[in-house]
Amino acid sequence: LEPFWAYFSPDSDKATFSLENAVFCIMGLVFSNSLKLKSSVYYCDLFISCLDSHSDGSNYAMSNGGGGAGASSSTHLLDLLEEPIPGVGTYDDFHTIDWVREKCKDRERHRKINSKKKESAWEFTKSLYDAWSGWLVVTLTGLASGALAGVIDIAADWLNDLKEGVCLSAMWFNHEQCCWDSNETTFAERDKCPQWKTWAELILGQAEGPGSYIMNYFMFTFWALSFAFLAVSLVKVFAPYACGSGIPEIKTILSGFIIRGYLGKWTLMIKTITLVLAVASGLSLGKEGPLVHVACCCGNIFSYLFPKYSKNEAKKREFSTRVLSAASAAGVSVAFGAPIGGVLFSLEEVSYYFPLKTLWRSFFAALVAAFVLRSINPFGNSRLVLFYVEYHTPWYLFELFPFILLGVFGGLWGAFFIRANIAWCRRRKSTRFGKYPVLEVITVAAITAIVAFPNPYTRQNTSELIKELFTDCGPLESSQLCQYRSQMNGSQAYPAGSDAAAAPGVYSAMWQLSLALVFKIIMTIFTFGLKVPSGLFIPSMAIGAIAGRIVGIAVEQLAYYHHDWFLFREWCEVGADCITPGLYAMVGAAACLGGVTRMTVSLVVIVFELTGGLEYIVPLMAAVMTSKWVGDAFGREGIYEAHIRLNGYPFLDAKEEFTHTTLARDVMRPRRNDTPLAVLTQDDMTLAELQNIISETSYNGFPVIVSKESQRLVGFALRRDITIAIENARRKQEGIMLNSRVYFTQHAPTLPADSPRPLKLRSILDMSPFTVTDHTPMEIVVDIFRKLGLRQCLVTHNGRLLGIITKKDILRHMAQMANQDPESIMFN
Repeated sequence: LEPFWAYFSPDSDKATFSLENAVFCIMGLVFSNSLKLKSSVYYCDLFISCLDSHSDGSNYAMSNGGGGAGASSSTHLLDLLEEPIPGVGTYDDFHTIDWVREKCKDRERHRKINSKKKESAWEFTKSLYDAWSGWLVVTLTGLASGALAGVIDIAADWLNDLKEGVCLSAMWFNHEQCCWDSNETTFAERDKCPQWKTWAELILGQAEGPGSYIMNYFMFTFWALSFAFLAVSLVKVFAPYACGSGIPEIKTILSGFIIRGYLGKWTLMIKTITLVLAVASGLSLGKEGPLVHVACCCGNIFSYLFPKYSKNEAKKREFSTRVLSAASAAGVSVAFGAPIGGVLFSLEEVSYYFPLKTLWRSFFAALVAAFVLRSINPFGNSRLVLFYVEYHTPWYLFELFPFILLGVFGGLWGAFFIRANIAWCRRRKSTRFGKYPVLEVITVAAITAIVAFPNPYTRQNTSELIKELFTDCGPLESSQLCQYRSQMNGSQAYPAGSDAAAAPGVYSAMWQLSLALVFKIIMTIFTFGLKVPSGLFIPSMAIGAIAGRIVGIAVEQLAYYHHDWFLFREWCEVGADCITPGLYAMVGAAACLGGVTRMTVSLVVIVFELTGGLEYIVPLMAAVMTSKWVGDAFGREGIYEAHIRLNGYPFLDAKEEFTHTTLARDVMRPRRNDTPLAVLTQDDMTLAELQNIISETSYNGFPVIVSKESQRLVGFALRRDITIAIENARRKQEGIMLNSRVYFTQHAPTLPADSPRPLKLRSILDMSPFTVTDHTPMEIVVDIFRKLGLRQCLVTHNGRLLGIITKKDILRHMAQMANQDPESIMFN
């Protein structure tokens, strides 16, 4: 009580019976005790003298916020107790975050939590909650991702079978589930049972004949068009961001670009529904890429439950990388049963920033997603994957030659697809045809359904097609691909594999597969990029699997009819199973997917997890690497990077090398003959001058210098932060006028007695902006932008400000060096 008695005792010479003095004295007590610095009396003296200096004569009065000379020589009380300004540090839509500033904010938050956790049990509990929040969000995301992936697959299978018929005993059963309990199925026609009725049987009452074929044809097309129309309509009306794969935008968002609503709840809801409809419509697309987007939406929504992520954009994007791993594990597990491959896919293909801690949590998220999928059991086979296969025949050294040929085919297909698809998407963006997305989707869906129905390999679901192509022929297989001529072994006949000649059914199937290959290649080019959810994994794998199965059957028959050739004589005996056509289909699928996406390690792991056999890693590695080398010969970017460049997103690809010899002064702005750089001075600008600079320019930030004469750099202030700080000051502080002095220094400048109250903006100033000299090679500057995630960099010469380099300036320069139009690549 000594400080109070010293100021309020009647005998004290310091006694001042004012409410302001009492308040400031209490502030002094609190301030001194919390910082454990000087005595309480010292801080009472400090605050009272501060009050006296502001209330004396012509100086600032607390009631009207006036200003004077006395105030200019001392710090205002509000400056000592400065609070964060609401809204400062946030970002506008379609802007890039400042990674360095966000990381500094997170470190400061972490230090604050650690310093308080020993004060009480509540603070310790809060610190534990903060530490475990990342694991909690990843767990929730893995659960949601796995559940949604299973539901999407079950619903898509049911709707896909609905195009052919309906189960009378249970409407919610698909074709396979409908016939599980039937006792009237045969080995050759195991998919036919009395409970399942085609549309011709329901409408016309007959299962065979031209009339029933036409009715089934019509209903197949009708349902395909209905699903496609409903999908594109929902996307157009409720969530335009729900279209496409989502991976190019996810990569851009993880690099620090803000796209509001892309990971929102409406996008999640509409993308989940329309993904089921798009897959069921029969369009040449997959669900793996969109599932990555779906899971990232889940993670973004869950992250808002935790302040650690909701209030920090950099932490949110670091966390989104973990979410993406969970999404990759969930999406890839549905198709491949490869959660570890999903984590590696995130690391290799999508992530922009991947610290070691993220790898651990990604592994955990993959575990959770795979566990949920296994619990749901969407395929009814107690496995994570629809087309799980096991091969029992080893591969031989001679087979590396056809495996490498499949790799060459995959690389050529990838290069051709990327160029053709980007050319079509660019034409769509530049012509009137792109203004009618519903008409385009309906047209492509109609062509797909009409052409696909006559061919059984294009009519069926693409995942079912891949399963059939991967499967090794055996006694339990009734596919047309396994119709070999049986050989007699005593009195028993066995269906034969590679030790038998192909029957006419196999040759008929090869012709149908050849037509399906051409159809899939053409339709995939026009389908990827439509305004519906569309992935690329399954179509690319289907194309490679078709090509691989054709090559495998050809090599198989070559070995059967010419087993005495030196290529086969040493290792392929007469009557032995030497060639496995399903293995060739698997290698071809990996090669084509690698040619399109340019994945290597993660792709090999995905396919390895698919087969469960270590001995097939070498053929997969040979095919995938060959595919990448051939594809890179025509262009180093994959399909996702090509779409990022097409849309003009500000993304610096870490895979792209900068080999030019330009310097920072060649890229910085302003250039010669340009208008001077818009700058702010630290203490001699009025509020009106500051607002004029903001209104007359469109820059996202302004360097702050000492004066126009010295050009010495002080810091950098963002346009959005300045605007928010001015609005906040006018709302909460009295006396702020257009001729008020704006200063970014610690202490207010010396002002005349009749000057209005100055405005301090030091709290929004970045006093450590990243700078380089004008002679810094651009190769180093580009690396700095990539690895630190900068949004701008200031250029100086001997400490004097010369210009500024932004991420968009670097992208324009790289386009110019590549003989492209610099302005045509920027996001609009």
